[in-house]
Amino acid sequence: MYKKNGMRFLGIIPARYASTRFPGKPLADIGGKLMIQRVYEQVKPCLDDVWVATDDERIRKAVEDFGGKAVMTSDQHRSGTDRCLEASRKIGGDYDVVINIQGDEPFIQAIQIEALKACFDTDAEKKTCLATLVKAFAANDGLDALMNINTPKVVLNLKGEAMYFSRSVIPFMRGIPQEEWLSKGCFYKHIGIYAYRMETLAEIAALPQSPMELAESLEQLRWLENGYPIQTAVTDIENVAVDTPDDLEKIRQYLKTKF
Repeated sequence: MYKKNGMRFLGIIPARYASTRFPGKPLADIGGKLMIQRVYEQVKPCLDDVWVATDDERIRKAVEDFGGKAVMTSDQHRSGTDRCLEASRKIGGDYDVVINIQGDEPFIQAIQIEALKACFDTDAEKKTCLATLVKAFAANDGLDALMNINTPKVVLNLKGEAMYFSRSVIPFMRGIPQEEWLSKGCFYKHIGIYAYRMETLAEIAALPQSPMELAESLEQLRWLENGYPIQTAVTDIENVAVDTPDDLEKIRQYLKTKF
């Protein structure tokens, strides 16, 4: 497990039962284990502690039944970030960083969590307060994948910090035909796993929604607009998420071929 100056990392997995596209998603069976259980077990070995934050007693009971830890949170939160703040305050403990882990990615890899943790391996002149994961688009992903508005894109500065996130393709490649963009440029997709210093989590949760956040419907733009730098770590792992019952069937097949 990665350690830096004795820093302690708390993993929180927000999990709601209600979902427009897939109610009860955290309790879906994947190869004999609940989806939330698979996420929990994937990340537990590389963190100091892991909790599921939920607003539903069925999820709490299921987590405790497989030996995990769960904390009840409000059903009024605007985002997983807000749920993480309430959960971290209820959990307590001497933690330096909270990692917000998506509850619908049952095959998240420990190396991705370790990459996020390493973002906090900084000197006194650069104290990382927020971090997230990105992945480069591959040329064979195809133009449709790059143009997909449901896959946020991000551009980075030379320090590896996020400059902007967008549902549009960024950067725009002037003078180059779109069908050549993936072969001529470097484009990053955003992987929605966040790490926050404890004090930063409280600060950003108190911020009002910002103009760019409202325009793009991307929460992380609120943090950038308010001057919070977001360090990124690059992963080469393609995360497999479950958003719909159809995705569940695909991921069951993925389980058979990959694990």
